[in-house]
Amino acid sequence: MAYIDYYNILGINKDATQDEIKKAYRKLARKYHPDLNPNDPTAKEKFQEINEANEVLSDPEKRKKYDAYGENWKHADEFEEQRKAYEEAQRQGNASGRQTYWYSTDGTHFSHGGANDSGFSDFFEELFGHYSGGSKHYSYRGNDLQAELQLSLQEAAVTHKQVFSINGENIRITVPAGVENGQVIKLKGHGGKGANGAPNGDLYITFVIPDDPVFKRKDSDLYTNVDIDLYTAVLGGDITVNTLNGQVKLKVLAGTQNNTTVRLKGKGFPVYKNEGEYGDLMVTYHVIIPTNLTEQQKNLFRQLQQS
Repeated sequence: MAYIDYYNILGINKDATQDEIKKAYRKLARKYHPDLNPNDPTAKEKFQEINEANEVLSDPEKRKKYDAYGENWKHADEFEEQRKAYEEAQRQGNASGRQTYWYSTDGTHFSHGGANDSGFSDFFEELFGHYSGGSKHYSYRGNDLQAELQLSLQEAAVTHKQVFSINGENIRITVPAGVENGQVIKLKGHGGKGANGAPNGDLYITFVIPDDPVFKRKDSDLYTNVDIDLYTAVLGGDITVNTLNGQVKLKVLAGTQNNTTVRLKGKGFPVYKNEGEYGDLMVTYHVIIPTNLTEQQKNLFRQLQQS
């Protein structure tokens, strides 16, 4: 499983007091509450992460386990039971002489047991990797690593290559067109190195796509605003509109009202892993009222008003 840094999620230090945890949680919960962010598809997921972090860190017992066992804190009781069972077997002379010492991915001691200790080591092998033999031989699975890749909206709309450097190793990935902000992909075995035959950890890459100044994205549809002058709105005419793939010409109908929205089919964002499929582009017209009119122009409007 991916390691989730609850302290980082709440933006606090590991020595934070309960009051500091509560204050940070309340601030972030207000900021990311889904009801206050109806147009942000990532708010709900972020709000859930904040709640999860608060649930663990605000509970002293859960926090103690999390600090000790990291990503495997939910298995803390099982680790302790295995350790106690082994020590009891050792006292009774039932444990073998060969010992395996199992450690978490951050080096915290979990338990130790003989390779033939009635399956004591099997439980840990499933979580942390294979025991490679030998007396008092350490073996643990590598750390899962987190990385962020920031893309512009235009970059996220095109399938392209990216290169990461992790632990001195260059990793080349293909970013599919249509990735979402906050989307996470896993590269199995590209995390921290496992020790003594245990598997490597995994690399989790989170895509970060900042807000675009021109287009707003919702799923695979894009939204943009276009200013048109009053005369075009009244009389109609042609305008040029930007899309992700260049410019298109639109015909504005005579009598177009302010905030009228038109749909450009297939001019939106590519659908993730569905090559050739695109969302739509929604164009909303904002009619600009002229200012600094001459007296003659004002008289013309007065004539229209009276007609």
